[in-house]
Amino acid sequence: MSLTFDILVIGSGIAGLSFALRVADRYRVAVVTKKEKIETSTNYAQGGIASVLGPDDSFDLHMRDTLQSGDGLCHADVVEMVVKNGPARVQELTEMGVAFSRGQDPSAPFDLSREGGHSRNRIVHAHDMTGREVERVLVSMAEAHPNIEIFENHIAIDLIVECHLLKRGLLTTRKRERCWGAYVLDTRGNRIITFHAKNTLLCTGGAGKVYVYTSNPDVATGDGVAMAYRAGAVIANMEFVQFHPTCLYHPHAKNFLISEALRGEGGRLLDKRGHPFMEKYHPLKDLAFRDIVARAIDTEMKQSGDDCVYLDMTHHEPDFLKRRFPNIYEKCLTLGIDITREPIPVVPAAHYMCGGILTDRHGRTSIDHLYALGEAACTGLHGANRLASNSLLEALVFAHNTAQDLLARPASADDSYLLEVPRLEMPKIADSSEMVLITYNWDVIRRLMWNYVGIVRTDARLQLAQNHLAQIQREIDEHYPNISLNSDLIELRNLTTVAEIIVTCARKRLESRGLHYNVDHPQKDDAHWCRDTLLRLDEPAA
Repeated sequence: MSLTFDILVIGSGIAGLSFALRVADRYRVAVVTKKEKIETSTNYAQGGIASVLGPDDSFDLHMRDTLQSGDGLCHADVVEMVVKNGPARVQELTEMGVAFSRGQDPSAPFDLSREGGHSRNRIVHAHDMTGREVERVLVSMAEAHPNIEIFENHIAIDLIVECHLLKRGLLTTRKRERCWGAYVLDTRGNRIITFHAKNTLLCTGGAGKVYVYTSNPDVATGDGVAMAYRAGAVIANMEFVQFHPTCLYHPHAKNFLISEALRGEGGRLLDKRGHPFMEKYHPLKDLAFRDIVARAIDTEMKQSGDDCVYLDMTHHEPDFLKRRFPNIYEKCLTLGIDITREPIPVVPAAHYMCGGILTDRHGRTSIDHLYALGEAACTGLHGANRLASNSLLEALVFAHNTAQDLLARPASADDSYLLEVPRLEMPKIADSSEMVLITYNWDVIRRLMWNYVGIVRTDARLQLAQNHLAQIQREIDEHYPNISLNSDLIELRNLTTVAEIIVTCARKRLESRGLHYNVDHPQKDDAHWCRDTLLRLDEPAA
């Protein structure tokens, strides 16, 4: 089966839906999402959107904070562009109907909070459920637009690019790599659909599920980065994995994040004995940058042997906590933790990929007609460590830029993207006994990455991880054609690819910077490594 659209958007988070709504008056858009349309990282974002909206704030201050967090690798021109576009993008969301929290001062349009690394209160939020509120509005508008068709429970398998068509003899010349759409598995109908599109956008989110402990939803398996890498796109800075310092530590609290906004409201990190410890690690104490706080907690846990540390909010009035953090309060209460009376047990967890598919200021990748937005992209904004609440901001600004870029182009009469590409067939012989490969290797990869490629790394651990992953990749390559194609197998294949990319990038960077800390190279080396780490498929491994 084949379907044809002007634009194929893979992913239904803030980046993909914002873009789709901007271009849908002119183009027919397909939005493909592998689960339900609201099952995105956007929907789980608690904190908010960083933007200069307060009277004591300025673009220069926001840019300075972002650059300092990025530890020398942010692209200054991108930082300036994103920061200066922030207020306009927030205002657009307000006009769409997003109900941001209002301050008690009626003259202030927003209740602005502060998070780690920010020098001013500039986080606009909807209590502690900002992502859910934004996603609610965007999904509602996308569903109502006649030119947007949303395909739920459809998982992309691979991009269709010119090198694949050349090999099959469907093209005779190749000027520059181009994307023609994607092969997609309809998981409910158990069929593969060929989506033809003039332009394809990867808005597939991050890859937190490559680690055992993560704040990400189950869909965060790095699908966009893996597909783009296999297609030949340039990938950048994947060694910079941000571990959120405070994920709820409880056997029944799967992936539940304790927002940085709690520390922004004066929350203190304590060890098991009730002693604060962040003053030992940074002058900003509990409001230090995420990489510093996560490493500090990791160090404290290893030194003490404790399973977690604690975040204390009990100095606040109970009514304030219930009003400001209703979602966190209720979730903790269901688990027997009353945050108004006792500290919250927390541990670091994989949270955000600062690297991704390399793009320019308009979301364009190294492959023609292929774009990347949101966490799947490496735009130059985050550098070696993302500043809190800059992620939703980045998604909004780049969705706007990419839409403007496409809308500014003259209408094309080129229908070459409709050429008859070969169908991707389901395996004729499906060996169900090999399904054990999926569940076993899924667990092995995640534990391998957590133990060897986590918050603190060494050359020896990285080498061991690379060796183990190479063996798993060989097993997948051997058995992939003979296992009935399903979402679990597709995700395992992508997860393995992304894990290998992270390790390869980490082995390349022989220094410690931002989120990448290697005990064997503990110092920052600006002379050799004040640059992006670039990787593509045809490049030899480290």
